[in-house]
Amino acid sequence: MFYLGFTDMITFGLFILSILIVLGAQYYINRSFKEYRTTSNLNNVTGFEVARKMLDHNNLQKVHIVEVKQQLSDHYDPTRKVVRLSTPIFHEKSIAAAAIAAHEVGHAIQDKENYVFLRIRAALVPVVNLISYLGYFAIIIGIFAGAFDFLMIGIYILIATLIFQLVTLPVEIDASRRANEQLLKLDLIQKVEKEKTKAMLNAAALTYVAALISTILTILRLWLMSRSR
Repeated sequence: MFYLGFTDMITFGLFILSILIVLGAQYYINRSFKEYRTTSNLNNVTGFEVARKMLDHNNLQKVHIVEVKQQLSDHYDPTRKVVRLSTPIFHEKSIAAAAIAAHEVGHAIQDKENYVFLRIRAALVPVVNLISYLGYFAIIIGIFAGAFDFLMIGIYILIATLIFQLVTLPVEIDASRRANEQLLKLDLIQKVEKEKTKAMLNAAALTYVAALISTILTILRLWLMSRSR
C-alpha cells in the first residue's frame, strides 16, 4: 500500500493550494469582467474613445490604438508605442471597457515619464523568458530522472521569475492609480461610477497577486521536495 509522508502531504497541499489560488483569481476577474461589461458607463464612451482622449491629454498623439481579437489580451507595447485593445474593450461602452482602456494608457504614460519599475520590467522580460523556460526544463528532468539537484536549479530560476513578478506588481498598481485619476479628471466617467471602475481594476490586479503567491508556493514546494531527498 502507498503511504504519503508528512513532507509529501505538505508538498501536495502546496501544489493544490497554488492551483486553487490561480484558478480562483481567474474566476474572479472573469466574473468581474462579465459583470462590468454588461454595465454601461454613463458618459456612453467606448474604450477606444477613453484611450484616445487620455493619450491626447498627455501629449501622446503618436501612440496608436489597435484592435486585437483575443479577449482580455489588452496591453501596451512600449517597443512599438501602441495600445492594443481587445474587441470588446475597443468598441463597447461599458465600465469594463473604460477601466481597462484607461489602465493600458496608464502604462503609456509611465513609458513617457520613464517610470522606473516599467523600465526595470522591460529590461527583465527577455532574460526572464529564457530562464523561466530553462527552469521548468530543469524541474522536469529533476522529477522524472531522479536528478534532484536539478530541482535546486529550478528553484533558483523560479526566484528570478519571482523578482520579475515583484517588479511587475507596482507597475500594474500604478497604472490603475493613474487610470482612476484620469478617468475622473477628464470626465470620462462620473463620480458615482468611481467604485465600479476601481473594482474592475482591482480584479485585474488580483491576477498578478495570485501569480506571485503561486510562484512563492511553488518555490517552497520544490525546496521541500529537494530537502526530503
